[in-house]
Amino acid sequence: MTMTTAAEHPGEACGVFGVYGVDAAAPVIYRGLFSLQHRGQEGAGIVVSNGEEVRSAKGLGLLTEVFGRRSSDELEGTLGIGHVRYSTTGSTRIQNVQPLVVECVDGIWAVAHNGNLVNASRLRRMYQEAGAIFQTSTDSEVLVHLLADPMFRSRPQRVARALSELQGAFSFILMTKNCVMAARDPGGFRPLSIGRLGDGVVFASETCALKQVGASFVRDVAPGELVIADETGLHGSAFAPADAPRSQCVFEMVYFSRPDSIVFGRNVHQVRVQYGMRLAEEHPAEADIVVPVPDSGNSAALGFSRGSGIPLDYGFIRNHYVGRTFIMPEADDRSSGVDMKLSLIPEVVAGKRVVVLDDSIVRGTTARRRVTTLRKAGASEVHVRISCPPTAWPCRYGVDFPTREELIAGMRDIDTIRQYIDADTLGYLSMEGLLSPFDNAGDFCTACFSGTYPVDISGAVGKRALELRTPELNFGSADREAAGA
Repeated sequence: MTMTTAAEHPGEACGVFGVYGVDAAAPVIYRGLFSLQHRGQEGAGIVVSNGEEVRSAKGLGLLTEVFGRRSSDELEGTLGIGHVRYSTTGSTRIQNVQPLVVECVDGIWAVAHNGNLVNASRLRRMYQEAGAIFQTSTDSEVLVHLLADPMFRSRPQRVARALSELQGAFSFILMTKNCVMAARDPGGFRPLSIGRLGDGVVFASETCALKQVGASFVRDVAPGELVIADETGLHGSAFAPADAPRSQCVFEMVYFSRPDSIVFGRNVHQVRVQYGMRLAEEHPAEADIVVPVPDSGNSAALGFSRGSGIPLDYGFIRNHYVGRTFIMPEADDRSSGVDMKLSLIPEVVAGKRVVVLDDSIVRGTTARRRVTTLRKAGASEVHVRISCPPTAWPCRYGVDFPTREELIAGMRDIDTIRQYIDADTLGYLSMEGLLSPFDNAGDFCTACFSGTYPVDISGAVGKRALELRTPELNFGSADREAAGA
């Protein structure tokens, strides 16, 4: 079973969480992952260690579905890592649910990954030709093979050397039976933060997860940095040049991240409010009310209302028991999920000129359905405002829209899109407006809007390209005896 938000919205590649030196690690990881559920709803997993044994459990579906009936006694330990999955490479199957757990000659390794490796296909083929066997169809597994490779295993700083072979977007959390590590790609595509919980250390994709478990924010893992938490303390070192160009995903600010998170040094809610205010300047509308598409449109709608003076009202009500429908891998699931997700209050919009605020338009089908719903409810005019530029190019760094043909803005101008969704007017935030909240605007990746890719994507593959050709095997999550790491 896979659950996930609106069919218009791209979903990004997962949430990761890890702890070291924390009593009852598994419940803490569970709470942290619960705060990151918006980042992936296809599967969830937790791996813990008590210093002697490494134990794991994972499954398909929401975190509550996977772990709701499990006892925390099954996963005893003081260190561990967890993952909630949205796939951008590899299909929805139990083998692909992370953390990946493997046993090398020097012990157990577990890996949790957020991002997309653009050179995974080349590395995978290289190891397969050398006789290596892969058990998943995810790009993340190539790191396991690098770590097990004698070329890296027998040399100092093996993890750093292995990470330096990877290209693309990655925030990794790794563990052995007695330490937890966190690493971020040199461009810093995806966020990854460090916190303190008592004497313990916490790593999380977003700061909202730190707050959920009562941890205090320390700092972000720096781009190109490997941070290790073990019995000697917390240590960080660079595995890439400190002056490597930055490529932080600006869509984290537009849509992915939770509004209460601090991402790339900025509060997400406040940035989105600024987007809405800028939209009111760039694309004013004569209207009676501003209506957000919840939840990702809420902050921008507040900003548009403040900037325009048009009152804000909640015409759409979200059913919070339906997940993020874009992240549903199949089109039929997305369509049915959209129908279940939002309910319109006709009394709010009847006879009124409505400005609808949303974060993006990807395929156009959902936006069209919402405009139709508003008109049927009696809205006299519908003006659509989008808090980012047109999404016209595929992302290869963790967003699942691999071809321009899937993107309504890929081959069409704005007026054609307006006609398709049947809006009276349509306004997108400009590129200048998108980057206006940041002093370091050059540090952001805008490839999905501009077509300029900061990391070579010639070796990148789509979601199905790494698909296994063997029958699906249900490898259980049996406890593994840890060998020395």
